[in-house]
Amino acid sequence: MENTLPEITQTVILNAPIQKVWDFVSTSDGIASWFMPNDFQLELGHEFHVQSPFGPSPCKVTEINPPNQLSFTWDTEGWFVSFILKELDDKTEFTLIHGGWKQPDALIAKANQKSAVIRETMSQGWEGIVQKRLRKVVEG
Repeated sequence: MENTLPEITQTVILNAPIQKVWDFVSTSDGIASWFMPNDFQLELGHEFHVQSPFGPSPCKVTEINPPNQLSFTWDTEGWFVSFILKELDDKTEFTLIHGGWKQPDALIAKANQKSAVIRETMSQGWEGIVQKRLRKVVEG
């Protein structure tokens, strides 16, 4: 599609081994500790929900490659989220990608806002979630 918004990407170097980070990003309790309450299961094709401020958002696991990648669809707007982990000796580079954005003026019905507005809000949200909350639970 042309004129779609770019993916949101957040990368952080965490002072923790890759397996510890993987445990926080690939389990229901782990994800709830830094992102949102959920009924996630690490199973390809598993359908689950995250409890967003706008209510439950349906998701589906689309890719699992332990301990390096987990991807899932998020909500009903064509979004996808990927967690990509890369081992750096005793640290881990964690990258979050939130893609599948539509044109800037496309309306996101659940939030009743244009896609560009939602993307900017979520970009700022992801920054805090990845840079602060994930770091706190993983390194704490």
